[in-house]
Amino acid sequence: MRILLIGFGVVGQSFAKLVLARRSELMKVHGLNTRVVGVVDKGGAAVASPELDLAEVLDAKSSGGTVAASKHGIRNASALDLISELDVDVVVETTPTNIKTGQPGLSHIEAALKLKRNVVTTNKGPLALALPELVELARYNNVALLFSGTVGGGTPILDFGKRCLASDRLVMVEGILNGTTNFILTSMEAEGKSFNEALEDAKKLGYAEADPTLDVEGWDTACKTVIIANWLMGREVTLKDLTVEGITHVTKSEVEGAKRKGKSVKLVGRVAERIDVKPRLIDRSDPLCISGTLNAVRFVSQYAGDEIIIGKGAGGMETASAILRDLLEVKYHMSQRWYG
Repeated sequence: MRILLIGFGVVGQSFAKLVLARRSELMKVHGLNTRVVGVVDKGGAAVASPELDLAEVLDAKSSGGTVAASKHGIRNASALDLISELDVDVVVETTPTNIKTGQPGLSHIEAALKLKRNVVTTNKGPLALALPELVELARYNNVALLFSGTVGGGTPILDFGKRCLASDRLVMVEGILNGTTNFILTSMEAEGKSFNEALEDAKKLGYAEADPTLDVEGWDTACKTVIIANWLMGREVTLKDLTVEGITHVTKSEVEGAKRKGKSVKLVGRVAERIDVKPRLIDRSDPLCISGTLNAVRFVSQYAGDEIIIGKGAGGMETASAILRDLLEVKYHMSQRWYG
């Protein structure tokens, strides 16, 4: 399987390391021969046939700041040009999330699908803004668009809902989908801290970005909620269709008041009759009421009832494992039609 990897930040580098660590096992157990022939970052690209030496590319990135410092490096190379020029089976897109325009990830995904390349992405932005159109584009060109790492990182939230509950009818899906906000709210409850104090702790521990707006204003959760609504419940919505409220206005007194009543304040994305994101009160005895940086999702189906899946919602290696999960899916279906 020939792969073009676009984006070489934490997730992209973790994917490269995971491929190096598991290459022989993947081939022996699954028959998956992962050959990365191109890697693109902001500084350029590294391209080689039959495949790149990923260890050398990782060293070049570390020492030179860009994959273009590799012995196979190309300065200022364009991802879009490489999508069209390289003979690849899969484009793996891991550039940062942009919820305003979806770029550059949206253009990368559209171009790959139009050229009949299978796409695996961890980028929530393009999916939150244009998932119905992208799915239709993939269907038209009979290629895969897979994105299990966009919701729950390595925890198979989307796969569980799509496969394990395929025979049932989902009535509602709700979840704690952002580890940063859950850490902040947990800290406010357990340690009596204010929002700002808990946020500073999250930054010091590396759980929050220097600019935590996407997390604390609810937009990261909203992106994941849109993906759930589309992929699992066929709602064909985008980010503009949601009501979104973050946790910046949650006060210490509100958290303490909820605690006295045996409840916790949690930021919850919900897909039911309405689709929204907002702080909600959850009974502390409810299995959904997880603490720290964990994610948890409740699936409510017509016949099976309530089921909850809990796990890490982020992390480089965790998300990279989701990429491998999707690549295995591509491998199993490459000789078949993806759609009907």
